[in-house]
Amino acid sequence: MAIFEGAGVALVTPMNEDLSVNYNKLEEILEEQIAGGTDAIISCGTTGEASTLTVEEHLDVIKKTIDIVNKRIPVVAGTGSNSTETAIEFSKEAKKYGADGVLVVSPYYNKATQNGLIKHFSSIAQAIDIPVILYNIPGRTGVNIEPDTIAYLVNNVENIVGVKEASGNFSNAIKTLRLCPQIDMYSGNDDQVVALMSIGAKGVISVLSNVAPRQTHEMCKAALDGDIFKARKMQIEALDVIINLFTEVNPIPVKAAMNLQGKNVGPLRLPLTQMEKAHEEVLAKAMKEYGIL
Repeated sequence: MAIFEGAGVALVTPMNEDLSVNYNKLEEILEEQIAGGTDAIISCGTTGEASTLTVEEHLDVIKKTIDIVNKRIPVVAGTGSNSTETAIEFSKEAKKYGADGVLVVSPYYNKATQNGLIKHFSSIAQAIDIPVILYNIPGRTGVNIEPDTIAYLVNNVENIVGVKEASGNFSNAIKTLRLCPQIDMYSGNDDQVVALMSIGAKGVISVLSNVAPRQTHEMCKAALDGDIFKARKMQIEALDVIINLFTEVNPIPVKAAMNLQGKNVGPLRLPLTQMEKAHEEVLAKAMKEYGIL
């Protein structure tokens, strides 16, 4: 059984003006997500600025998220690292806190071989007894988790159950589903949700959900219910907002968008910087036209 089906939000990590983590705001946006129908929370992923959180902050955000959500919907903890031992330790802690699963990105910078990926992910999964979702995002990591590798892991490691597919390569996604049809695949790109769900994906791990939780949930629900015409219409309607959520590197635009909505999730840590004014103006226009501003 999948950890979740539908729209999982890749949640931002709100900051105070002094760049400390704003835990009061974290609770507020978590409650908004649950009220908005979001199907799962993904804590400390790319959108959550995990790469600039300290080890203590990373684990604390995961723990507080799990405690606040309190089993109302699943929480998947981002525990990936380019160090296998670090990823194992993060994953063990997340399991101890009560995470429903972990999201583990492929090692970045050191760019493991496919054999190295198999050993990396297997070592992490075998250290815990909760579900593991692989995160394939070669644009950030420099390495693609090939369909044969994903299939080997899913077919041979019991608790590796899914993949967040953000490569944009539909041919590889189809091959993966053919090689291991039992896999829980999630779109990692908000502009490709319905397309991937039409070939068997279970939903999305979404940036868009931060600013449009109800719409993203309903789009996925329509696809899961087999109403592809409704889902397709909703995907197209969201396109301009989605495009403008990625005119600068994530999560710069989504934090700008949430601040435009009055959510006050604060600034970003360097090397991420405030969104350029011209881009923000176009984003605001798209949000108004979509009805979320």
